[in-house]
Amino acid sequence: MKVSKAQVQANRAHIVETAATLFRERGYDGVSVADLMNAAGFTHGGFYKHFTSKAALMTEAAACGIAQMEARTSQAERSALVCQYLSREHRDSPGDGCVMAALSADAGRQPDEVKQVFADGIERQLAAVAEVDGPEARARRIDAMAQLVGAVMLSRACPDDSALADEILQACCAAALSRLAPT
Repeated sequence: MKVSKAQVQANRAHIVETAATLFRERGYDGVSVADLMNAAGFTHGGFYKHFTSKAALMTEAAACGIAQMEARTSQAERSALVCQYLSREHRDSPGDGCVMAALSADAGRQPDEVKQVFADGIERQLAAVAEVDGPEARARRIDAMAQLVGAVMLSRACPDDSALADEILQACCAAALSRLAPT
């Protein structure tokens, strides 16, 4: 039975969304093409009908994850966003969380196409905050973004029941909130 172009596009989008979640959960090297297609409900053989390579999918999945992150954060109040971002809930749910915190270290070892998607996402985040802070505060925005992402990465590197994991999130949350407070 022939599949319509619309269904092919929907299937591809489903594969990309599934990959975006699985890559955040397991990292790029922790997900095989067979695992991914099985999770998406398709056969392994169908992968190359949609993508030229796993790297091509990684690029699209990174863009999808960044778009999901941007959609969730675009209207959020900044202090509430900081508290949610630096929460144990976010730390323990990488598949649903920030692609930057989940995959930045992996992205650094990937082809330039993947790295460019991350760079473009970082630039968009910096530009979005610039509308609030003004263009002169770019270095502060980079510092704040690095602290937030780094805090989640460090916390995730600790054992799940570690007091240090929570301490990292709490200390960085307090520091980030103090920077948001009017002086």
